[in-house]
Amino acid sequence: MAVHGRSTLRDLFDDSPTPHIAHPPRTHHRHFYVATDGSYRAEGGGLGAVIEARDGTRVARLALPDTPPDNNVAEYRALHLGLDVLAARAPPDTRVGVLVDHDDLAANVNHTVLTADHPDWEPTGPIDVPARSEYHWRGIRARIGDFEELRAARIDSRVNPAHPLANAPERYAHVNGREDRCVLPDRNRGHAPTPEDATTEIPPPSRAERRASD
Repeated sequence: MAVHGRSTLRDLFDDSPTPHIAHPPRTHHRHFYVATDGSYRAEGGGLGAVIEARDGTRVARLALPDTPPDNNVAEYRALHLGLDVLAARAPPDTRVGVLVDHDDLAANVNHTVLTADHPDWEPTGPIDVPARSEYHWRGIRARIGDFEELRAARIDSRVNPAHPLANAPERYAHVNGREDRCVLPDRNRGHAPTPEDATTEIPPPSRAERRASD
């Protein structure tokens, strides 16, 4: 059960492994949490994303139909989408916790983070991107660089709140029409988002030009 005044995604992140990256307590202190999932079916799949601030404020929920060529591509597309949406709403000094139910994707994200932190940019481990996911992996890598800190946790699909959104996007289409919110810091104070900033809401940019298959 989530602690009152805390994000459900934060609780999941705190209790989940972060492949290839040690999980000391300070890593739990994220400003935003992004859970994503992608589904593939012969008759069409979907993309799901849930974004929350650390105090539990919901930033966005997305349930979009999609036609990925396979399940791996669906997972990469979903994370690309979720990070795009957050990047449009978050300041650059944001610390992000990512939650996915795909082992290799979580490992690739964390390897990329560790490589970026290495003084000589030495690869910390192999990164094997599934075929036809390369475009979305490039987008994910670019978004990783947009944030101050990011790391990925591996969660079970049964507790992934993005899972039902991706697997039944038609059923959850109503969530896309809800006004999304973002808790941004007071730029005059120059600090990262805190629960005390929860009253500051900025309307999100339009997603009218964004296509799920891009």
